[in-house]
Amino acid sequence: MTNEKLDNWQEKTLHTEPIFQGKIISLQVDTIELPDGKTATREIVRHPGAAAVLALHEDRMLVVEQYRKPMEKFQIEIPAGKLDPGEDPMVCAGRELEEETGFRATTLKPISAFYTSPGFADEKLYLYLAEGLERGAMNPDEDEYLRVDAITLEQALTYMEEGRISDAKTILAVYAWRLYKLTGEV
Repeated sequence: MTNEKLDNWQEKTLHTEPIFQGKIISLQVDTIELPDGKTATREIVRHPGAAAVLALHEDRMLVVEQYRKPMEKFQIEIPAGKLDPGEDPMVCAGRELEEETGFRATTLKPISAFYTSPGFADEKLYLYLAEGLERGAMNPDEDEYLRVDAITLEQALTYMEEGRISDAKTILAVYAWRLYKLTGEV
């Protein structure tokens, strides 16, 4: 890398063209000016953000299995969902945990926050560790069909090898769980 200031590499937006506004996401195409003065386009997906939960109960991780249409297959994932407007990510994490699994957490601790695919989307996902689980009331969205399970770390690693767990948030949660088991910290 040269000594040139990174500020000079910023891409200035010249024009934004809205393409699609959906229930969850929107799509826009931005015309931008590159650092060398040339123009280019960037397709950008706007997303309100989401929260996900590594929920541990009796040395098992709570997961949901559901059909994921974009991949045309069933996936095993940690509980997660999108943020409502103005919603605190920790509140969202607790809400999604109960809605999808029927469990409430007495403790939620932040693990990490990360962008899921920064090359084309602004979705930021907040990951929490949930402990002290108590029975609540499962209440999935009306178009959400899930099967809840509680799996061991060994099962989670096997599911990753088999591709049954293949989304970034769940993979990150499995590795955070392994670290937690080894060190007591996430």
